[in-house]
Amino acid sequence: MRIYFDDPEYDGQFLRTLDHAPLGAQIGEAWAIAAAIRVGDAASWYNAWSSYADRLYDLAVKSHAAGHWVSARNAFLRASNYYRTAYIFMFALPIDPRVIEGYEKQTDSFQKAAALFEQPIEILKIPYQNTTLPGYFIKPDASNTARKTLLCTGGYDDTCEELFFSTAGGALERGYNVLIFDGPGQGGALVMQKLPMRADWENVVTPVVDYLLKRPDVDSARIALYGGSFGGYLAPRAAAFEHRIAACIGDAALFDPAALANKMFPPEITNALANNDVAVLEPFFNKLQEDTTQRFILGRGMWVHGASTPWEYFKMFQAYSLADVAKNIRCPTFVSEAENDRRRGGGKDLYNALRCPKDYVLFRASEGAGEHCEAGAREVFFQKMFGWLDPIMAT
Repeated sequence: MRIYFDDPEYDGQFLRTLDHAPLGAQIGEAWAIAAAIRVGDAASWYNAWSSYADRLYDLAVKSHAAGHWVSARNAFLRASNYYRTAYIFMFALPIDPRVIEGYEKQTDSFQKAAALFEQPIEILKIPYQNTTLPGYFIKPDASNTARKTLLCTGGYDDTCEELFFSTAGGALERGYNVLIFDGPGQGGALVMQKLPMRADWENVVTPVVDYLLKRPDVDSARIALYGGSFGGYLAPRAAAFEHRIAACIGDAALFDPAALANKMFPPEITNALANNDVAVLEPFFNKLQEDTTQRFILGRGMWVHGASTPWEYFKMFQAYSLADVAKNIRCPTFVSEAENDRRRGGGKDLYNALRCPKDYVLFRASEGAGEHCEAGAREVFFQKMFGWLDPIMAT
């Protein structure tokens, strides 16, 4: 579904930003920004989005000083999303300082907005091993009533701030608390704390559940786990071991990412990966990176996983599979994927492997929901997903 750009990766990221309207984007602003972008030129993409975000940030500061809190909050929110969008094509190794700066600005903008909601958003540092994970706790109102809670985990280049735009609103409107957080390999845990991703995501989710269970405003029997994008692997993986979860949602669900990655390669490259034959691997991956999408995937994956070469990244990726653990998921599980998703990864295979109460939905292009994580039609996703989840989470 072409929105603006002929390049599918640029167009996909453009749709991703638009998907966060109205709080995270305005359509007219996005079109004005896009007009200044040269496809394939990451610097022009960064400059266009970042300069507009700077403009919004300045407007937000002035609105706040004048006592116009709603205008200030909304401008800070759009600035946050645009700052995140700006650095997306630089999200790779070697680390570009503009990514660090962009991440810090998107976080600062969001946290300034967080304080300006009628029910302020709580900024968290969740205990994790010998450090903490960044996150936010959001309530539908100010009471301390123990409520059902949606725990949200994102994917490769998500931030927990972006999860506010993509997912939190749909849950809040339906009376859920929402906890959004960055795990290892994501957002601030990666960019600022240098924590690489891990395949055993239960060891990430368990301390977050531990934190939730200490809160008086959380009903311990009604915690659902949502995972979007690569979180469509991470959430089911966690649910296979963390049985305090009452329900699991895999949005853009993945079953065996490792096997899918291996299918990308001809036999000689698969053998070279197994033998670490750099003489064969180096020219192959150099050629692969001539494609915009592949360059983005490889560069991003190396940073997220803490790999120094593309082939080291793919060797690390062999640990990412639900093939042997999906049968261990006990809680009701919602499996979804989108018809036109270029990164579609076996949602029906996951559904077939589950031994728990389950549902599967393929979102169609004919309903406007056929893109990755139903971008551009999140309300279509919310209607179907919460229609399934709400009865499970009812008191």
